[in-house]
Amino acid sequence: MFARFRDPRSVLTTLCCAALVFLIGCYGEPEIPADLVLLGGKVVTVDENVPDGQAIAMKGDTILAVGSNREIRAWVGSETEVIDLDGKLAIPGFIDSHAHFTSIGNAKMQLNLMEASSWDEIVAMVEAVVGDAGAGELIRGRGWHQEKWDETPKQNVDGVPTHHSLSAVSPDNPVILTHASGHAAFANAKAMAMSGINRRTRAPSGGEIVRDENGDPIGMFRETAQGLLRGAYEGSEPPALRRLVELANEEVLSKGITTLHDAGSGIETINFFKEMIDAGEIDVRLWVMVSGSNEELAMNLPDYKCIGYGNNHLTVRAIKRLLDGALGPHGAWLLEPYEDLPSSTGLNTSSVASIEETARLAALHDFQLGVHAIGDRANRELIDIYERTFRANPDKTDWRWRNEHTQHLHPDDILRMGELDIIAAMQGIHCTSDAIYVLERLGERRAEEGAYVWQKLMAQGVVISNGTDAPVEDVDPIASYYATVSRKLADGSVFFPDQRMSREEALASYTINGAYAGFEEDIKGSLTPGKLADVTVLSQDILTISEDDIPATEVVYTIVGGEVVYERDATEH
Repeated sequence: MFARFRDPRSVLTTLCCAALVFLIGCYGEPEIPADLVLLGGKVVTVDENVPDGQAIAMKGDTILAVGSNREIRAWVGSETEVIDLDGKLAIPGFIDSHAHFTSIGNAKMQLNLMEASSWDEIVAMVEAVVGDAGAGELIRGRGWHQEKWDETPKQNVDGVPTHHSLSAVSPDNPVILTHASGHAAFANAKAMAMSGINRRTRAPSGGEIVRDENGDPIGMFRETAQGLLRGAYEGSEPPALRRLVELANEEVLSKGITTLHDAGSGIETINFFKEMIDAGEIDVRLWVMVSGSNEELAMNLPDYKCIGYGNNHLTVRAIKRLLDGALGPHGAWLLEPYEDLPSSTGLNTSSVASIEETARLAALHDFQLGVHAIGDRANRELIDIYERTFRANPDKTDWRWRNEHTQHLHPDDILRMGELDIIAAMQGIHCTSDAIYVLERLGERRAEEGAYVWQKLMAQGVVISNGTDAPVEDVDPIASYYATVSRKLADGSVFFPDQRMSREEALASYTINGAYAGFEEDIKGSLTPGKLADVTVLSQDILTISEDDIPATEVVYTIVGGEVVYERDATEH
């Protein structure tokens, strides 16, 4: 099922384990008993050389064996912890290949606007907290999306509300509400005044201030223009980084994630991760892309590459940059104008020359490069940059450079992704979340040719790793897995069903492919003896149950390095 990634060593490991099981069966108490054994379930290894089984044995942070209940009971000693799975499914720990770790925690400390069905509802949510806010205290929210409201606001510009109703309920407190994509923000009059923004304010390169017919800002700031609102934060105490990390750690473990690819953290944040890992305060494994200006990268890259720090809890071996914005707020950089906004082809948020220099630095210091590219123009420019860099370094091989999102491609560039072995770090949940407006933005032809074209990419040999882009979406892998295999919308329609992944392909995208995307397939991504004992136990078999039952699946256990770090029943009770 998962033939793309074979580990030839796993055949020898399996034979050795089988021989050892036979000897244990002959002589009783094992010489090296397992620390943790899971029995009585279905164990899917995602390794074609290691057969699926009923049980799994772990010693320390390593997998000992997968097999039948009888075989694995042979590893049980007097001190072994044994968990009865009662028929549940054990799989390799989920790897979210693109999320924003501290932002997951930060999102939990502000108004959650993801489920709001109208602008009026959002205004009411702000009004409800204004009374409890201190004088001049900043009110923050995140998650709104104008395309997901039941109705268009009465006062609007291209479907986006004006600030007046928001300003009326919070005249003295600045309010900043971040778009679900993170690529736009909405501000009230107080926030704009504190930031010195008026009709004469110019947008920075790669950004846009949305204005009304009189030229006045309506409160909407796209892409880099969000930086103009920094004055609204003055006097407000930022959330403590430690608390953000604690909240994020709890959240991702509860969702069965054992490794998270953090799509961009600065040097100071990475240093803090190290401190918390040293203190044993971060359980999830972090694979981090470092972010910063080219000047900062040039100074720091030689000192900040680390692989397997803190018993494989931190790896820093990639750089993160952004080439364009998001499709929802018309920020994705397109080759042709938007169908529903013919005056725009989106926004180029970092110059091609700047990304080209980052690519040079990455090649020089042997870092991977992951660049945010959503629109077909951004994707083409990115592929061009990668191709030029690869050609300039003919002695280098196995680059595994990444295209973060890979949402909309020109048909010609699908083939090039395969030819250059560029990894598509996509998010299945984005497909069904965005589908309600993709046709409006791109039109039928462009959407069918290049939007979320997973099967077309895999046909060219492209490795696809899966994730959520949290907090843009919920970090829940089950929701993203379901979107990947169904591409089903809330109304029951299916978005170009020929591009759906099989359930086995989708599971690989969330396990072994994620490991491969981080050069970690030798130590994680499958339940292969000798690899790290990272296991997720699910309440249902997502490979065989009815498709419509998949979303009801729950995480029962999250195991990192042979330690149970999340247990559903214990948390609920």
